[in-house]
This record gives sequence, C-alpha cells and structure tokens, in this order.
Amino acid sequence: MARFPSTEQWYRWSAKHSRGIDVCVAGVVTVLSLLTAAEASVTAVVVSLGMTVPLAWRRSHTVVSGFVIAAFSVLHLVVIAHTLLLSVVAVPIALYAFAAYGPRWSSFTALGLAMVGAVGATVKYFSDSKSSEILVYNSLAFVVFVLAVWAFGDLRRVRMKELDGLAERARLLELEREQEAEIATITERTRIAREMHDIVAHSLTVVIAQADGGRYGAAQDPAAALAALETIAATGRQALTDMRALLSVLREDRPRDFAMIPGASDIESLVADLRRSGVDVHLQIEGNPRKLPPGTSLTAYRIVQESLTNVLKHAGPGAHTDVEMRWTEHDLVVTVVDDGRGVSAALIEPSAGGQGLIGMTERARLHGGRVTAGPKPGGGYRVRAVLPHGNT
Repeated sequence: MARFPSTEQWYRWSAKHSRGIDVCVAGVVTVLSLLTAAEASVTAVVVSLGMTVPLAWRRSHTVVSGFVIAAFSVLHLVVIAHTLLLSVVAVPIALYAFAAYGPRWSSFTALGLAMVGAVGATVKYFSDSKSSEILVYNSLAFVVFVLAVWAFGDLRRVRMKELDGLAERARLLELEREQEAEIATITERTRIAREMHDIVAHSLTVVIAQADGGRYGAAQDPAAALAALETIAATGRQALTDMRALLSVLREDRPRDFAMIPGASDIESLVADLRRSGVDVHLQIEGNPRKLPPGTSLTAYRIVQESLTNVLKHAGPGAHTDVEMRWTEHDLVVTVVDDGRGVSAALIEPSAGGQGLIGMTERARLHGGRVTAGPKPGGGYRVRAVLPHGNT
C-alpha cells in the first residue's frame, strides 16, 4: 500500500526543489491567463504577464517579485473595467510567499495591500448588485480569504523556522559529540603516557641500578651479582606484565579491568622488592586501611613508585628512604622522604623533561588530591600526597 509523504518530507522536498516548482507554477498560471486575456485586449495580456511571470521568483526574490505583482494588480483595477482576469490568482500566491518567505515588514505590508485590494475589487466588479448587504458579504468573504492565505503562509514560516532550529540543534549536538570524543581521546592519550612513563622509568631505573651494582660487585661477590640478575629479571617480567595490561585496554572493547593494575595494597610488595635489591627503604603504615577507588589506589601506588625511582636516580649511594602511609578519616596521606643528595643530584643529572613530578601532580588532582614536593632543610627530598578515599 502506497504511503503519502509526511508534511515534514514535503517541506524538505519543496525547499530542495523550490526553483523548479516556482517556474512550473509561474508557467502554468501564465499560460492559462494568456488564453483568457488574449480574447480581451493587448492591455489585458500585458497586465496578465506582469502579474504571473514574477511568480517564478516568488521565493528567491520575494519582495521584488511580490511588489511587482502588487503594482500590476493595482493597474488591473485601474485599466480593466468589466471583469476580473484569471491572472488575479497570482495575488494570493504572492501573498502566501510574502507571509512564508519575506521579511516581517513586507508580510504585513502585503497583507494590508491585499485586504484593501480585495475590498476595491469587490466594489468595482460586484457593485452592480442590488443589495448592499450582498456587497458587504462579498467584501468580507474576500477579506477572510486573504487572511486565510496569509495565515497559511505564516504557518509555513513558523514550520520552516522549527525545521531550521532542529537542523541547527542536530548540528550543534554532532559538533558537541565530536568535541567530547576528541577530549576523551586526549585524556586517554595523556593517561596512557603517564602509565608508560611510570612503568618504563621505574623499571629501567631499577634495572640500570642493579646492572651497575652487579657489574662492580661480580668479582668480589658473585652471589650479589646473581641476586642483581634475579632482580633485573623479576623487574623486567613485572614491567612486561604491566605493559600488557595497559595495552590490552587499547585492544579490547570492554570495560577497563583493574584486576592486573597495581594499587595501594601493592606498595608493601614494591618496597619489599626494592629492599631485596639493596635499597635502604622502610615502610610505615598508620591507621586502618580503607578500600580505595581503583583510580585513587593506582595513583597512590604510582606516586610511591615514582618517588622511589627518583631516589634511585638522584639520592646517591647509601641514602635511606622512609615511606609512610597514614590513613585518616577522610584521606590517605603518603609521604616519601630520603636523606640523599636530593636537589644537587637533580641539578647535576636532570631527568628527561621532569615528567615524573608533573605526572604525580596530575594524577592526584584528577582524583581530588594534591601533591607537594621539595628539598628538605639539611639535605634530602620529600614528597607528600593527600588522596581522599571517599569513605566516612
């Protein structure tokens, strides 16, 4: 069963083919008008052409074509004495175009002229009626017809504005989705860069430190060299596991799985691994541990990991490091303090871009926390992070 097009489909189709529709309407009305006007006079033919041909531009040049039709309509009232020509059908068509497509001032002006013209045409061409009441009724009928045509045109204007508003809203929504997708991509890229930095920087620092220690101590203490190799292997395997967990997020279309991602509960094993590799580090936990959100838990781990990596890189040999995890009612306070060379080493051996401290600060801010870092009076370096755990 055939389905008729909806009003919205007709509006869209007619707007897309407006030029062709206007030319066809103007052509049909002109031909029909000329067939009747040719029997009258040359003047009637000229007036008919002046009223019908401008219909071809009723949407593209509404004001100009409309007022040309209005001028020839007045000429029709003045020079055509006995009967209305068929070309007067151009008047309601032009009035509709004024109401639908023209500026508001031209729409109301055309309405006023059309109403005056309707009354004038009634008086001139229907004044032979013996009853004045019939003349009044005829005038009212023409005025009501003019108002109805103008109202339909104005309704078309309102509908087109609604469609334009919907189209603009859809465009803005699409633009907003594209911007959100771009922001999400940048955010994810930044997160992955932070993770890569933390994993690679820590692992390579431990590997380099153990390799140097094993090389210097291999001749005097082969067992120490073997332990360094074991630490290097364990560190490499852990880094490989972390990298696989990170890259799997990019490959798999599913919610992020934090099961393989380290958290605050893994800080003890991190400190223990460094202690076994010969780093003088001590961990102290105060308060009752709370359950942290996965992102906050990972942030705590990465802050401690990055701080210990900086100790290995800058504190120098024989430095002692204290790691404190203090659980308060609302926050987890993580403090990493060393008594090594600190700032002097950082100035002599600058890191590539200083991304560690920036990454720690960004991580903490992302989860509502804060990080402060700086040298201690008398030597050493101190990092302090406050991370809200969201539990009361």
